[in-house]
Amino acid sequence: MPRPDHFSPCPSAPHCVSSQAPADSDRHIAPFVFDEDGASAHRALLDVLAEADRVEILSDKPQFVHATFRTRMGFVDDVYFIIHADRRIVDVKSASRVGYYDFGVNRRRVERLRAAFEARMGRH
Repeated sequence: MPRPDHFSPCPSAPHCVSSQAPADSDRHIAPFVFDEDGASAHRALLDVLAEADRVEILSDKPQFVHATFRTRMGFVDDVYFIIHADRRIVDVKSASRVGYYDFGVNRRRVERLRAAFEARMGRH
């Protein structure tokens, strides 16, 4: 479980992306960006997750959301979000629970979620 404002680092296996990974790392992915208040970002994030396939929300707090995604092959991936209302960003980490390679699944998922979130928040 991550700290309230920070994720644990991605493991050495290439099946994880995080907006808190070093910018020059192949694990790095940009955070989600928003212009409104943190409560609006939280609602938008939950709406985006509700529209996604094979997702379960395990923890839902005003600044933190933990969801799992089940792949078509039955694997479970954990996705964590930390909403930083003061910085107007949502940090994100997506990691497979098992296996070594994810063939880019976590990165593509985060990019789809980001596009849906930012569209919902009026950013294009």
